[in-house]
Amino acid sequence: MLVFFATQLVGAVLPNVPLFIAASACGLALDLFLQHKQPGLLSLLGKIRLDVTVRQLFRDMLIMVGLLRIEGINPLHEQAPLTAGLLLFYLVHFACQAAAILVRRSRQLPFVTRNIDVSGLRLSEAPPRLFARQHGRRLLRLAAPVTAGLLVTAATKNAVWGGVGLTIALLIGIGGTAHLATWLLPRKRVANEATALRWLDQWLADYQPTVGMYFSGGNSSAYQANMWLSTLAALDGKPIIVLRERFMVQKVEATDVPIVCLPKVAHLMRLEHSTLKVLLHPANSGKTSQVLRIPSIKHAFINHGESDKLSSCNPYAKAYDEVWVAGPAARERYQLADIGVEDKDVVEVGRPQLAPIRPYAGVPTGELTTVLYAPTWEGWDGNPGNTSVILAGENIVRELLADPKVRLLYKPHPMTGSVDPRAGRANDRIKAIIAEANTKRGGARPGPEAAAELARCADELNRLTSTSFRPSADETERMKLQGPRRATARRPWPRRRPPGRAPTGPRCRSGSTRSSPARVRRSSPASTRPTC
Repeated sequence: MLVFFATQLVGAVLPNVPLFIAASACGLALDLFLQHKQPGLLSLLGKIRLDVTVRQLFRDMLIMVGLLRIEGINPLHEQAPLTAGLLLFYLVHFACQAAAILVRRSRQLPFVTRNIDVSGLRLSEAPPRLFARQHGRRLLRLAAPVTAGLLVTAATKNAVWGGVGLTIALLIGIGGTAHLATWLLPRKRVANEATALRWLDQWLADYQPTVGMYFSGGNSSAYQANMWLSTLAALDGKPIIVLRERFMVQKVEATDVPIVCLPKVAHLMRLEHSTLKVLLHPANSGKTSQVLRIPSIKHAFINHGESDKLSSCNPYAKAYDEVWVAGPAARERYQLADIGVEDKDVVEVGRPQLAPIRPYAGVPTGELTTVLYAPTWEGWDGNPGNTSVILAGENIVRELLADPKVRLLYKPHPMTGSVDPRAGRANDRIKAIIAEANTKRGGARPGPEAAAELARCADELNRLTSTSFRPSADETERMKLQGPRRATARRPWPRRRPPGRAPTGPRCRSGSTRSSPARVRRSSPASTRPTC
């Protein structure tokens, strides 16, 4: 990009019209390409204040210098009107940007919801994202006819072409800005903060939640809450999910449980006056202390899995009213750690996620024995005993797959490899071993019709359990679309697979293409000691 700027400057000063036109056009084309394909690279330029506005201003300035240097273009009667038109173009751009900021602010409610009827908030569809949120793309796209017209003027020495390009850009810019401004009118404007909070208080009073799950975290931590969704939905009473980050609302997987995101502490405190009595916490976070201030709610730490890693006996657990664990091994772990968690506050609740799995009841009588290998991740402390993936994972998988009567299900921790690259590489090799075993195993293979039916069922499942919105949709429009609760689409998945084919993919990674009843050998539900 800097090369194009330098070449454009040389072409403008000499002047060399072909060089000048080529550098100007290529510079704009490169900027447009990077805006769509490599926005992360352009964000680095923004950090040194070479953002899209500065780049386009510099590009247009060099074009005007080139027109001034090219003979045959009258500076007063031809270039001056073009300069005035270019200034007006940037004035429209900044006016559109101001309108976009006002619209975005007016559409941001003090909370975000999902699975809740929000018709009382007068929510409307989002404005076109090109004018409302993509100021960089908007500037470059509107600058394209301007640049094209000015470069044709440089080639033909006819200022009319520059005027045509400016006129096209101004008409689109003014029209888009006027259309965007209509979202500030009462007909499209959403409820203000006071009205929205009154609506929230009324909804809490009508719904009367009794138990909730509180979660706060980053982009990669949503799995910690997702693993408890089915358990929360099965509880008696009226469950609710309380989030703190707006982006997390769409990170939560398919569920029927109402979701409320309350980013501000002041709004979070409204839960004190609700019927909510218990909050379950699957993870610790900096924002957890904020909700612990509410005295009318009892707080229980349920964690998002247990192992012998230090994270399973975090001193933060002292802040909760109770610590719910899977069994006596976890209770013993807290006592050995001596971090201040009293034994009377530790409650053994088992591991609800394993309820559908039948416990070991003797040697399996079926054709295949199903083995679940679910290693945890490497942790933060570098302890080689945290996970079996690095040192033993491949050998475990090879030995299991060497037995033709074993069907392997591999379910690694979602964060495997996030700290230690060796774990990530070992995980990839294990997946490759399983994929190879799937191609070599004997038995009846599904025909093309069964494979097509499996693909169709998988696509339908993904459609029903995923969120798909139009590109311009913002969080307010998504709230409107994700209204009252709907029946989950997850239960039909096992029943809809073709006979003789175990479901594979992101939900399940199998070491065999033959199906059998799932008999997972494990210790009692109360035990939490890892086996690998």
